[in-house]
Amino acid sequence: MARTWLQIKVDLVSGRGGRIEPSPGRIFIVKPGHSFQQFADAINAAFARWDLSHLHNFELTDGRLIGYPDDSFAPDMVWLDHAKLKVTREVRAGDEFEYVFDFGDNWQHQCTVLEEKVDPVEEYGPIPAGPVAIWGWGSIPDQYGRRWLDDEGDDEP
Repeated sequence: MARTWLQIKVDLVSGRGGRIEPSPGRIFIVKPGHSFQQFADAINAAFARWDLSHLHNFELTDGRLIGYPDDSFAPDMVWLDHAKLKVTREVRAGDEFEYVFDFGDNWQHQCTVLEEKVDPVEEYGPIPAGPVAIWGWGSIPDQYGRRWLDDEGDDEP
């Protein structure tokens, strides 16, 4: 198979009001045809998000916002539909852009398109239906800051 899939490094840099250092991260492979919605779903899965009821958006270097086409949220802003826009048509090697999950807790991710394209069979095995993480590092914080079953996210251990 040809080396046509992008590699995108995603670092979780902040959330819940603070910087995350060192930043945990993942490297994803994304094929031509995968949408930003599929990429968001892959990021959320790889960063252990279980409550997916929150809004999210990508902001490209040119300022375009890609997310839910929801006129009730920030109606003065122009949002491009994440289900329709394809990742590989909008970003190129070397590009950096941002992904934010949950506008309240503001989980910010720095995304960097790596230079080398890859063959998904060599990197992953069976061809995945959506974008997938192929490498990762760091500790993933709980979405709500919880550390045990009955923790409310702000309890002392």
